[in-house]
Amino acid sequence: MKTPLITRAGLEKLKAELDHLWRVERPDTTQKVSWAASLGDRSENADYQYNKKRLREIDRRVRYLRKCIEDLKVVDYSPVQDGKVFFGAWVEIENDDGEKKRFRIVGYDEIFDTKDYISIDSPMARALIKKEVDDEAVVKTEAGEFVWYITKIEYEK
Repeated sequence: MKTPLITRAGLEKLKAELDHLWRVERPDTTQKVSWAASLGDRSENADYQYNKKRLREIDRRVRYLRKCIEDLKVVDYSPVQDGKVFFGAWVEIENDDGEKKRFRIVGYDEIFDTKDYISIDSPMARALIKKEVDDEAVVKTEAGEFVWYITKIEYEK
């Protein structure tokens, strides 16, 4: 189960996607379906088949986004968070081998198309929550246990 949290920027991005799908892509695709349907035989009409499928994909995504946006809770930065890892934090970590990572802990719906965002529900995020700089975080995964040290915590204010 995913935690229904999102950053303010993440919510705005989902709303923009919904708006684009509903106001731009859907009308455009609907027009293409109508045009392709007017050509006659739909069973062998690739334009019709493709655009009808695309329309179903758009409608599915629109339904998902509407429900999702309704259910998500926006978590804004609060000064109380300073110095500890919480939702929305940018965290820098390092292990004993000197390997470094930097990422932001966000909601599930924000991790797509971004390489430096991780879900609040991930083993890494769960291990880091409420920790402070120089704390040790033991990350338990199917591949084993890994120890990371927190070197920096930042928030977008």
